[in-house]
Amino acid sequence: MPGTLRLRWVGHLAIFVALVLLLTACKSALVHVFLSRWSDGAQYLADKILRFGVYLIAGAIMARLESKSIAAYGLPVTRTLVPRFIRGAVISFLGLTAFLLLSRAAGLFHFGSVVTHGVDAWKWCAIYVFAFLVVAVEEEFQYRGYLLYALARGIGFWPAAIVSSVVFAYGHLENPGETWLGILNLFLSGLLFCLLLRRSGDLWLPIGFHASWDWAQTYLYGIPDSGRTLPGHLFGGSFSGPVWLSGGMVGPEGSAILTLLLILFWLGIARMKGPSTGESLGSLRLKRQSL
Repeated sequence: MPGTLRLRWVGHLAIFVALVLLLTACKSALVHVFLSRWSDGAQYLADKILRFGVYLIAGAIMARLESKSIAAYGLPVTRTLVPRFIRGAVISFLGLTAFLLLSRAAGLFHFGSVVTHGVDAWKWCAIYVFAFLVVAVEEEFQYRGYLLYALARGIGFWPAAIVSSVVFAYGHLENPGETWLGILNLFLSGLLFCLLLRRSGDLWLPIGFHASWDWAQTYLYGIPDSGRTLPGHLFGGSFSGPVWLSGGMVGPEGSAILTLLLILFWLGIARMKGPSTGESLGSLRLKRQSL
């Protein structure tokens, strides 16, 4: 790689990190002044929205600097957006359900009974649809938006994917009761999201996967998501048995069964065809850089 090009991507990445740090400081001050009296749940969701704004603004500035559209960093608005999102959501839902069925067959999981009924059930369903859509968009764009784009331009896609996935796993170290197996599975999940990005050309497939997984865990099955069991779930699912198999209070991410499932996801998704020519700016940028 020519020296000038190497310095350019390093410099642009440094500018992006500086922008994120500056905007994050502004966000934190805003949260402290205006949102400190909100409930924990509302404050968490507002923080996620503002954090997405941080990365969106920083990405928009970098797009202007690099004479690109911000869509080049993974969020193009195209006719494939909804189909890809739905495809990711369906794959994720079937995968989580398969994990729970395997766990049930092994005596590690019980689906429980319906614990939320009527209007409340629909209310919480809608709340969690919105909440986890926000979480998925924010986290995918944070870890696999401009950060992955800039790193891939300098060191290649898969080395960049490894770095991105390490950062993704590190960002979850403070999850309640997190285990080493949970962190490993988060790292593997990050690599899986990178593979979904590579195969589809943009972030809508991994966003659908991410949002559906979190929604089904938290609302539909009522099981821990990264160590947190939230109110308003439909079923009262519960785990028992060895923690390294069931995941325990951490949830599925702490289970060795999920490790095997992630490998199966990899084998299946790796056989998917790559993005077609002209589908999106995201797919074009993957092709231009031979990712």
